[in-house]
Amino acid sequence: MVPPIKSVRIRVRARASSSSRRSAAGDNRTFGQPTLTVEAPGRQESHSYRYTGLMLAVTRAPLSVDALTAEVEASVRTQGEGCGALASFLGVVRATHQGRAVRYLEYEAFDALALKVFAQIQAEATDHWPGAALGIVHRVGRLAIGEASVAIVAATAHRAEAFQVCRYAIERIKQIAPVWKHEFFEDGETWVEGAVVNPDDEAARARALEIACA
Repeated sequence: MVPPIKSVRIRVRARASSSSRRSAAGDNRTFGQPTLTVEAPGRQESHSYRYTGLMLAVTRAPLSVDALTAEVEASVRTQGEGCGALASFLGVVRATHQGRAVRYLEYEAFDALALKVFAQIQAEATDHWPGAALGIVHRVGRLAIGEASVAIVAATAHRAEAFQVCRYAIERIKQIAPVWKHEFFEDGETWVEGAVVNPDDEAARARALEIACA
């Protein structure tokens, strides 16, 4: 497990891979699996991981909703009406799934494309909810029961919109993010497909918006 670090620069390099995943369009494609390089200047310190850049990340490090919340809030503190509400969501590994005992999960992502998709979701949210800010961080690698796999934080001027933005983000992640979950049970294992629809599918986007605003 990668320990938390004080500050990071993230480079994504693609390398060839023979593995394939089913795309949102329904065809099998072979993607180059990216290497996520995390560079930490100076001494590493625990409990001080900071998300940088556009508040979007794919990481092997444990997630900190507090760190992400602080960055999202700061990004809109002096903008427009400011930040009057913060809503956060943590997806965690549960102990059972459909009656089967879970041992652990492994997440894989096409990192470069995942970051592009997160940026698209962020742009969609700020287009529909002007003045909102959105942060998304997804963890990859092996996760134990109770560990967080995805953290989402939304900041808006008023509370209703914060809940809506947060819900919209997780619905869109489930629809279009190239992230795959490998579930390990006491009696076997299975893959759960990611990116079930095309990112440009307006009908899918409308469904996510309807769910978020229900």
